[in-house]
Amino acid sequence: MNASIFVGIDIAKFSLQIACLELKLEPQLPNSPVGWNQLVKLLKIHGAKVLLICEATGGLERGLVDQLQKAELKVCVLNPRQARDFARAGNRLAKSDKIDAAVLAEFGRRMEPRPAAKVAPWVRTLAALVGRREELTAMRSAENNRLEQNFLGFVAKQLKASIKRFNKDLKALEVQIDRLIASTPELKTKHQLLCAVQGVGSITATTLMATMPELGSLESNRVANLLGVAPLNCDSGQWHGKRRIYGGRRFARRVMYMASLTATRHNEILKAFYGRLVQAGKPKKVALVAVMRKLIIYLNRVLKPVTSQAPCLTAKPS
Repeated sequence: MNASIFVGIDIAKFSLQIACLELKLEPQLPNSPVGWNQLVKLLKIHGAKVLLICEATGGLERGLVDQLQKAELKVCVLNPRQARDFARAGNRLAKSDKIDAAVLAEFGRRMEPRPAAKVAPWVRTLAALVGRREELTAMRSAENNRLEQNFLGFVAKQLKASIKRFNKDLKALEVQIDRLIASTPELKTKHQLLCAVQGVGSITATTLMATMPELGSLESNRVANLLGVAPLNCDSGQWHGKRRIYGGRRFARRVMYMASLTATRHNEILKAFYGRLVQAGKPKKVALVAVMRKLIIYLNRVLKPVTSQAPCLTAKPS
């Protein structure tokens, strides 16, 4: 990476706090199209020399990131934990918008993180639909649990009506997801490739595409880390601790857990792989995580542009 100008941006609901040692910029701009365009105008002349660093802030960063990427400016969206750990490592314990912006600029200067890739237009639409499906499913499960524990007729009637409404809304969401898939060639192709793998259904496929749009463009070890199923060492000196998984995309990992569980029962290759691990003394959950890792690596390979030479590990039988 050849960036030599690092701009840290702390994003709030209505404002952008900006820090940059290499350029004299406005210290604060509105978090609105007016502020985004003004920032682009200031940085556009420096082109590839600029790297902007911000944090993921629950969606508040999306408008700014889109505008910067449209202007062909490189921008990195950090996990907030990374930035905070970096600040603590430098003994910066105080926290304010101004301090956070300076920390982000320093993070870019020292660590040179990889810029965020542009996402296809359908990614956010699918992510919104899949996210809403997750919310409705969770609320329906909560209402079902309350219904099982309720003994009052009036309350039970309300709970049943609520569950019925959630079912109706979920069906409507599935229709919208199906329409989006049918009208988007790239999405349709990816959906077909994923669903052709034993153990992967439509819900798993759409959740992976929405929450892991990088799938198909990563190396094997990176995709396992992204999902959160790569075993991490915990060793010190002569002491060797247990390997553990950590982090990753929560919704994607949950659907992959269910897909892998199905695969251990119905996919001959993964069933045999799981059986060998259990027979070797591995706990069943550890063996299942290994299946998840093997499966996500294969799915990543399936979605790569050239997959004709990849061995078919988990394809559904014809």
